[in-house]
Amino acid sequence: MARSDLPTDSPTDSPTDSPTDTPRRRRIRGMDAGQRREQRRRQLLDAALDLFAERGYAATSIEQLCQHAYVGTKGFYEVFDGREDCYLALLADITGRAQREVTDRFEALSADGTTGLDAERRLVETFAHAMVDDPRLAIVTFGRAAAVSPAMERRRRENRRWAVAFVESVWRHHGVPVPSGHLHAVATGLVGGLFELIADWLLDADPHDASAVESLLRDLVAFYETVRAGATA
Repeated sequence: MARSDLPTDSPTDSPTDSPTDTPRRRRIRGMDAGQRREQRRRQLLDAALDLFAERGYAATSIEQLCQHAYVGTKGFYEVFDGREDCYLALLADITGRAQREVTDRFEALSADGTTGLDAERRLVETFAHAMVDDPRLAIVTFGRAAAVSPAMERRRRENRRWAVAFVESVWRHHGVPVPSGHLHAVATGLVGGLFELIADWLLDADPHDASAVESLLRDLVAFYETVRAGATA
């Protein structure tokens, strides 16, 4: 976005405004205050994705985020409490999109009558593509740009718990015969392993290399099938 396209912070009154007009929310370039705040938030999250992936969380300052987003420091603190808050919002944005893609794919497969291992392979591939087709997403979520703090660790645990619950629901829906009382433990180990495979892959692989991505997909599916087979043996 060019600088000239960005909203200014100085409101412009409509020519029809008068002292007797009913008070209303002022609009700048067609946006009210809430819409301008949301635009700043989106610009900052886009900047955070770029810079955290390129430089890492620790090496990226709030000032750099603001410069990259064409947002003033005051505007930053109107949206986020600090850099950690910005990272948490970005992580929630990334994982939220991945969760929606996987959920939508599951619903589409179920509607088509595709179930069992074939459907589950496709779900693993959908999750992988949601994270690595844009390498920045995987780098920020699993790679060297991932930030560390108690709040961030809690968020990652919440994401894993969502994934575990999703696997459990898929297996129940498909009637996967995991021994009674072991479903949660097996699903937890499966999800942890899938996440770790992506994190390990990011250490050495070129995420822009299509063949490297295909290799990761094969490894993820093979690991999934191995755990599933072992759990039902």
